[in-house]
Amino acid sequence: MTKACIAEKIHVTTGFSLKESADILETAFSIIKSTLEAGENIRITGFGNFEVKQKLDRRGRNPHTGEAIRISARKVLTFKPSTILRHAINRQP
Repeated sequence: MTKACIAEKIHVTTGFSLKESADILETAFSIIKSTLEAGENIRITGFGNFEVKQKLDRRGRNPHTGEAIRISARKVLTFKPSTILRHAINRQP
């Protein structure tokens, strides 16, 4: 599903114009992005948690040459779905 499809669903569900629906979606994504960039976590009840985790630098190996390399420290984004979402996905028809 693309952003355009989501905006279309917002348009159909709410009755907002397609442009307004796309603007609402862009604003929501912008808020989520800036919050995660600031290192804050996002908890959406009934959907899940987005969490920014810090990974320390570590040793690794180049799989082609076997040469030891240093993998630098970085931040990673993880998502853990809520129990409600997991049950909805796994519900049998």
